[in-house]
Parts: sequence; structure tokens; C-alpha cells
Amino acid sequence: MEISEARDRAVRIRQRIPPGGLFAGESWRISPVPYVLPPELAKELEGLGRVLLQFYRALDLLYRQSVAGKQPAWVAGLLDRGKPADLIAWQRHAGFRHELPRVIRPDVLVTAEGLKITELDSVPGGIGLTAWLQEVYHETDGGTRFRLLGGSTGMRDGFASIFGDAPRVHIVVSEESAMYRPEMEWLAGQLGDRFAVRGVREAQVGPGEAVYRFFELFDLANIPGATEWFDRAARGEIRITPPPKPALEEKLALALLWNRNLQEFWRRELGAAFFDKLRALVPYTWVVDPTPLPPHAAIPELGLTDWRQLKTLSQKGRQLILKISGFSPAAWGARGIYLGSDLSQEAWAEAVERALREFPEHPWILQRYHPPARQPAVWYDFEQDRPIPFEGRVRLCPYYFVTGEREQARAQLGGVLATICPLDKKIIHGMDEAVETVGAMIP
Repeated sequence: MEISEARDRAVRIRQRIPPGGLFAGESWRISPVPYVLPPELAKELEGLGRVLLQFYRALDLLYRQSVAGKQPAWVAGLLDRGKPADLIAWQRHAGFRHELPRVIRPDVLVTAEGLKITELDSVPGGIGLTAWLQEVYHETDGGTRFRLLGGSTGMRDGFASIFGDAPRVHIVVSEESAMYRPEMEWLAGQLGDRFAVRGVREAQVGPGEAVYRFFELFDLANIPGATEWFDRAARGEIRITPPPKPALEEKLALALLWNRNLQEFWRRELGAAFFDKLRALVPYTWVVDPTPLPPHAAIPELGLTDWRQLKTLSQKGRQLILKISGFSPAAWGARGIYLGSDLSQEAWAEAVERALREFPEHPWILQRYHPPARQPAVWYDFEQDRPIPFEGRVRLCPYYFVTGEREQARAQLGGVLATICPLDKKIIHGMDEAVETVGAMIP
């Protein structure tokens, strides 16, 4: 691409940023082009929604059967740790029995071994940003050079589709999630009068209307209307998504996928093909449970007989990620994440001790680290007035929107947010030095 064309594209993208921005107090580097995926990876992402929706169905069933005594009781006990009794009651309420998240967003790393899913998020940021990026990259290219995954309006149309025939949709954004309010206000503005962004004390929800829950379940004490909304939704008077099911928002669900005691359940409920697919995509994951092992037992794959032995691993042996599972302010936004090989022995030991200490209220997981591959990218430096080619690490966030009820529900790819960080950033997330763009293919 010629420098003049790169400048023209970057300037047009920057000029389209809404006056209030899209993230409160946050910025990113602009690329004149989207992130281009090889056809086989693009095809894999387009079909992944079916697999992840079935995983959520199976996870929900696993929890309910654990509560009912048809699966091991430790599963529900683990997923319920640290949750208040009233939230557990909502999770088990018959009115939410068939409810699953309507937005599914995995965090997918592009590694030398292919795609790796490190997390699943059902209350994700980035919906409005990705919708805006789709629009502006389509306008600057017109589909002549790139084919955007999800098209130019896939995010906007996908989000609008998940609320059925609700005459009005209240996007309720908490103070905890306030940085994402500008992007959702932009999106609501594009979708028309049916949609409105509300603060947690502003929403007045009428019969038949819908609530998009842009607040975390650990934050319910600061959401005065939540109990009323849950009650009305359980009675079918209004719709709310995602449902109040904290078990579906725990990162340790990926560890359950690897638990040998549950292998036959997963294979049966997912089907052999989806089970094998997920095991290929999800890095090996453990729950960091300090319960003493019998003297003849060892932790699978690691060969350790006590979790405290994790502290003594060499730097090479610490190609591992330690992170809090959920239901905590530290469980999102790249907080509460430790890469063992990137820390001193002392800092790693402190993180391990914290994970063991917090297990009763906030379980942690350990995950094998698959380094993202080096990827060519470019951003436009407006001060130097030139494009800057660089090599970075890429995280893809495909957004799947779920429409239909029960067995008829289907997950459709709306778009893919690509975050590209410099090579010295081992944990990829939105930051001033990151490029934010969208996934595309060459037509």
C-alpha cells in the first residue's frame, strides 16, 4: 500500500471517531488496514459459534445435574464458591432453566500451533467498538481489497437480533463497566429509538421489554434494580441477558473440560467431534485446589504432589498462566493474570500463595501458556506522518450472537475484533500501544 493511501485511510478512520470517544479515557493505535486471516482460520472462526454454544449448553446441564445429584456434587460446589446464597438461588431458578448467554466472545490467541482459546466472556466489552470498526473499515475500503468477517453491519445486526420482539431494550451499564459506556451509546444511537443506554439507577423497564446486563454479578450490591429485574425475568414479564448464572462466567469451566472424571459427560453432551475440537483449541487448564493429595497421587500433566511445588519450577518450566477464575473485580480487564515465565521466582511464588489462600472464596486456575506467534502489522504514526510496520502478537475476539430458543438457538458470527500488541507485551489486551482493528479476508 502506498504511503499516501495509508495516510488517507488512517485519517478517515481517525476523523470518524465519535466526539466522546468509544472508551472512556482510553485510546489505541490506528491501522490503515484490517487484520487479514488465512482462509482456513477465518473458516474456523465462522464455525466456532456452534461449538461454543453447545459447550455452554453442556456446562449449564453439568451444573444442574451436579445440584440434582446426577453428576458429582463437587462440580456445583466448586462453581458456587464465594457466591452469595441469593445469587445461587437465582442461578437455580426454574425460570432461567433454559437461559444461556446471548453473546459469546472467546479470547483467541494466534499461535504457531494454530488458534488457542484462553477464556470465554459472556459480558464482553468491545461490541460497540467492533461495530464501529466494521463500519469505518468498510467505508475506507468499500469491500474492494478486504472482506470483513461479519460484513459491514454484522455486529450491529447481531446485537439487535438477540432481544427477539422486545419493543424496547435497556442497555444497563454499571459504574464498574463505565469505560465501555461510550461505545454502547454509539451503538444504541445507530440502532435507533428502540435501544437506550441507562445507568443502574435510571432504567425503568416496562412489561415485555428487555435488559442487556452490562454489569458483573459480583457487583450486584451496587445495582439497586437487579433483584427486581431478575424476579420479573424469571416470571417471563421481561427479558434479561446474560442470565444471572455465575457458573457460566467462571474461567474454571475450561478446567472442567480437561477433568478426566468428566470426560464421558463432555464427550456425550458435546459429541465426539466438538469435544475433540475444544480440547485442541483450549490449553490444558487446572483448578488450583489446595486440598492435600494422597501421598501416591500427582497433579495431571505437571507431576507435582502439592501445589506449593509450583513455586519452585524454573523459569523455563513456568510457561504457565495463573489467573483468578471469576466473581471478582480482579477477574476482568487483564487484572489478576500472572505469566510465570515473565516473573521473578519471588513474584511467582507470591502469586501461587495468593491463589492457594483465596481458593475458598475466589478459585484460581492455572493454564498452559502457548505464546502468540509473531505477526506482521502496521499502524499509522500521525506525528511522523507515516505508516509504521511492526511485528506484534495478536488476540482475536470473535463475537457470536445467539438467536432462537432452546434447541432451536443458533450462534452467528457478528465480527472479529483484532488486538495487536508489541512483542514485548506478553499478555495481550487493549492499551495505548495496541492496534485495534477487525478481522478480514482477501476476497
